[in-house]
Amino acid sequence: MHRGRFPLRASSEKQGIGFFCDGRASLVVGTHTHVPTADHQILSGGTAYMTDAGMTAIMIRSSACRRKSRCGALRRAFLGPVRTALGTATLSGVAVETDDETGLALRIAPVRIAGGSSRRCRDFGSQGVDS
Repeated sequence: MHRGRFPLRASSEKQGIGFFCDGRASLVVGTHTHVPTADHQILSGGTAYMTDAGMTAIMIRSSACRRKSRCGALRRAFLGPVRTALGTATLSGVAVETDDETGLALRIAPVRIAGGSSRRCRDFGSQGVDS
């Protein structure tokens, strides 16, 4: 298995790398946005692909007491101190099964383990927002 890092932001750039690496890599997955995409697939050459796996972090909704600090820091363009959020983290990622001989993907599935999944967002009533 080979690994590479591409600092890409646009979905189209990530898709381009996916097509370029198709058949040459086991997996191409983007990261760094807060919301995972729902486009996990195995490309025609056998490379597992997902535009963005989301983030693994403490979600802002689990730490309402830190929101004002964070928003204030954004307004000051991160010049002021930013407090670390407190709470249970959410894990986002992807699981891939590969062929032992070829190294290419056999199966791909998104992984999202929501921290504090029993918590509900008041703005959404009893529906909640956690999976």
